[in-house]
Amino acid sequence: MTEEQKSKCHAIIHTHAAACGAGNLVPIPGVGIAADLVTMTTMAIALAGVFGGNIGEEAAKGMAVAALKRTALKQPIKVISKEFAKLIPFAGSIIGAGVGVGLAEAAGWAIAGDMDRKFNGNK
Repeated sequence: MTEEQKSKCHAIIHTHAAACGAGNLVPIPGVGIAADLVTMTTMAIALAGVFGGNIGEEAAKGMAVAALKRTALKQPIKVISKEFAKLIPFAGSIIGAGVGVGLAEAAGWAIAGDMDRKFNGNK
């Protein structure tokens, strides 16, 4: 990954992570996961463009689900606590949003690495 690609990925991932955080402010368990999937699907499409690739919405959804699954398996307590925290009025939504941002960041960089390998042949 070149420095220019890394810089573009950084902007895309942070912007989409902020959107995930906003979606996770909704105090209803489960809504955050839906917001994460939608946001990460658009993030995958944008990241493909950074590496000169082009993927469809279904492929992007698959990558988003795979990245979320990988991240959730590495950090299961964070994923579970993100949704259960929403049962706590006010503070729970803020906790859920913060954890959502962290998970989106981690998953976004995993997708960026996958795109780099897929379109640039880097290991």
